[in-house]
Amino acid sequence: MASMNIFTPISLPSNSYFSRRRQPISAPFAAVNPPESPPAKPEIELEFIGPKASSDGSYPVDKAKEISGEKLLRNIMLDNKIELYATYGKVMNCGGGGSCGTCIVEILEGKDLLNERTNTELRYLKKKPESWRLACQTIVGNKENSGKVVVQRIPQWKK
Repeated sequence: MASMNIFTPISLPSNSYFSRRRQPISAPFAAVNPPESPPAKPEIELEFIGPKASSDGSYPVDKAKEISGEKLLRNIMLDNKIELYATYGKVMNCGGGGSCGTCIVEILEGKDLLNERTNTELRYLKKKPESWRLACQTIVGNKENSGKVVVQRIPQWKK
């Protein structure tokens, strides 16, 4: 079988589009500011004080920071692996449904940065101090405020 050359050279006229040299294009450059980033969302700083003092008499403190108004206190504690439940509550909690009362915390500072007590809290905590809250019912912040909240974990163990 004879080989066939399927590529046949062609000649182009000198004024052809393909034979023209490309000329650089100059365009005026307008200074463009980078797009502004959205304003930072307000944050709430949280400190969680442990329920029992260590041998030197100090209480352990865990810290977290969250965007205001986006999470329940219970979820913040669980996400940051901060102990929330006493022994019974570890086994018998309702998973955040507000039907067991085992996620009790005491708000030592920053009460004004939290939502008001819910009807569930009013029912479970009616004989408890006003500073006690259910972590599963407590929203941290309101999307506009920022500040610091200090939480006593498992206040029923505090001596």
